[in-house]
Amino acid sequence: MKPPSLLIPLLASMLIASSIPAAPAAEAKHSFTIGEQDFLLDGKPFVIRCGEIHFPRVPREYWKHRLQMCRAMGLNTVCVYLFWNFHEWEQGKYNWSGQADVAEFCRLAQAEGLWVILRPGPYSCAEWEMGGLPWWLVKHDGIALRSTDPRFLEPATRFLKEVGRMLGPQQVTRGGPLLMVQVENEYGSFGKDAAYMGAIRQALLDGGFNVPLFACNPAGAIANGHRDDLFQVVNFGTGTAKKSFETLRRFQKTGPLMNGEYYPAWFDTWGRAHRTGASAPIAADLDYMLKHRHSFSIYMAHGGTSFGLWAGADRPFVPDTSSYDYDAPVSEAGWITPKFGAIRDVFSRHLQAGETLPAPPPANPVVTIPSFTLSETAPVLGNLPAPVADTTPRTMEFYDQSRGVIAYRTQLPAGPAGTLSVKAAHDFAWVFLDGRPAGVMDRRSKRYRITLPARTAATRLDIVVEAMGRVNFGTEVFDRKGLHAPVLFTPSVAGSAVELKNWLVYPLPLESTQLSSLKFEPAIAPVLARPAFWRGTFRLTVPGDTFLDVRSWGKGVVWINGHCLGRFWNIGPTQTMYMPGPWLRAGSNEVVVLDMLGPQRPELAGLDKPILDELRPELDFARSARAHGRFNTTGLTPASAGQLRPEPEWQAVRFTQPATGRYLAFEALDAHDGKPFATVAELDVTDSRGEVLSKSTWKILWVDSEEFTAEPGHAENMLDGQPNTHWHSAYGSGAPSGYPHRVVLDLGETQTLGGFRYLSRSGDNNRPGRIKSYQVYLSERPFGLAPAP
Repeated sequence: MKPPSLLIPLLASMLIASSIPAAPAAEAKHSFTIGEQDFLLDGKPFVIRCGEIHFPRVPREYWKHRLQMCRAMGLNTVCVYLFWNFHEWEQGKYNWSGQADVAEFCRLAQAEGLWVILRPGPYSCAEWEMGGLPWWLVKHDGIALRSTDPRFLEPATRFLKEVGRMLGPQQVTRGGPLLMVQVENEYGSFGKDAAYMGAIRQALLDGGFNVPLFACNPAGAIANGHRDDLFQVVNFGTGTAKKSFETLRRFQKTGPLMNGEYYPAWFDTWGRAHRTGASAPIAADLDYMLKHRHSFSIYMAHGGTSFGLWAGADRPFVPDTSSYDYDAPVSEAGWITPKFGAIRDVFSRHLQAGETLPAPPPANPVVTIPSFTLSETAPVLGNLPAPVADTTPRTMEFYDQSRGVIAYRTQLPAGPAGTLSVKAAHDFAWVFLDGRPAGVMDRRSKRYRITLPARTAATRLDIVVEAMGRVNFGTEVFDRKGLHAPVLFTPSVAGSAVELKNWLVYPLPLESTQLSSLKFEPAIAPVLARPAFWRGTFRLTVPGDTFLDVRSWGKGVVWINGHCLGRFWNIGPTQTMYMPGPWLRAGSNEVVVLDMLGPQRPELAGLDKPILDELRPELDFARSARAHGRFNTTGLTPASAGQLRPEPEWQAVRFTQPATGRYLAFEALDAHDGKPFATVAELDVTDSRGEVLSKSTWKILWVDSEEFTAEPGHAENMLDGQPNTHWHSAYGSGAPSGYPHRVVLDLGETQTLGGFRYLSRSGDNNRPGRIKSYQVYLSERPFGLAPAP
């Protein structure tokens, strides 16, 4: 059976909610418990060699192949996330069939000799749309996500009960491969409510799970929301195993030590270099863990692809690529990598008695496709659906739209030139006057103002908003898409701002079923720079995997034979799209492309290798620009000054008295190692009660130095909530600038702060750039800097 489209869940008629899953009939029941020193499988010590693989990111036809690759690498267990929104995209309708058939994935794992660790959420993160939470939750004003708020907890509990119905029979105690179940995910990086963790734990127990339940967190967050009735595991990257396990042992007094996520590299975001990780330190860490009989899970063993529109966004807003290659040991297309070989060599030295490793399966066939032209086009503004009339524009959720594109239309009266502004546009907004381009709004840089020319007559104003994936980490997951009112027009001559009213709203959720209703016409040169769909075909004799070359296109989405491959963007780093062979067919194949910018040439080709690391910042339609001017704190008193410890642990600093301002300057004066570099992994601010404040309105206004070439050391990394990324002052080209190093944050609005939290870069204490002395300033003005226009 061909897999369904990965863009939307299947229709209710295809759901299997009324089916009763059966336990594996031919498998003997086992026991799995946590002893004083070891995990015990059937009473015998067992070290978990686990790796993460996400079944939604792998075409169902390739599930078996990828699991065979995991086993051949030396894993004895795979870790599986459940993304709540993948199974309940429409509230109350559960999907467990086709690509969403996780029970079948577990059965295949068992058949390949692999155990399974389940991570059902309700929150997952994983660079997935809204971290796996369903979009319909944000319809509720003021809802407290990941809390005991009934508007969240009740549907979450129902989902976990449904998970128990579907996967309870897969538990090791009932003959299945499922050893352990995780409660929530890295909750300590979000909140501190142990009662909430207890409620999620109880929901899993009520769902029928009787295998061990556990919680995972980075080392610095284990204490938050900690419960003694949950087994604790710790997440970390290269070079921090010993220190992280020491921290874990302070909380997990007895039992084996386990790593919940071990990072062999990292995920990619649009506009940043492809991230990789060297094999040698990974092999050393895994060898260390196995010598000490510490269990672990490699995140990711195989990353795959965030097909459809499932890719999320880092915070405050840095969209993730559709490729989820992750520089994992098994590549996006399922290939063996040097990292695979290095890990297999380590594992081969630490096998259980009588255990052998199978040979890797053959690679799937690859084909190339000669260049072909997409000769038909359908402009977005010429293919709008029936509108919804609204006095004031609202975000797409209030029109029962989940994601995609949404167009807003009104009349702008005749009058002088002026400025069009919105409170926010999530995420990119193209503005048109009578169909002619007038400018772009960009959430990345918070550019929500466009200058419009004078008009001698009433003019049609169209604002076409493209939504990328919702933020998947932190409080920013509450991420409503579309225009955030008010929409104002301010004349450039004397006059006050006028709120624009009486809109027609056109939802375009980009469901694959929409494609058949588009009115395509032959394309006419020259290609116009406007949002449009394009259509073309190519022929194959024998299908196989290929990589669609999209370098001549702008920004948008691709479908092949009705399957959504994901998003593309010419700024990189990804310049190809993985196109699985099972989605192709012998004979004619149809490609539809939505390009919001317009292609340089409407041509595509299939390559035999991916292009994962080709940045083209010169093509960015709204390049982020730092403020300019001379940093100046004359006359200002620091809100805080002191010294920071070198250890990669959270450090909380309280101001002697609350400080108020819109702009925050973090000034590093020297480093612990005496070198000229500065790094920061994370910087949070807290209110007068010590609670961490949201970064949803923040942006980096200015930084004196940041590294782009030798590593992606952008200053935005200090806001992303990820302890394994960091801002790094420049060092890759030319002589590095010395201390002091400074970063200025625009908090988006005036705030009263009680302090800040700082996290130094991960790794051992020999890593350069750990800041020693610092000063923090707050001001209503940007320290003598002029924000970029």
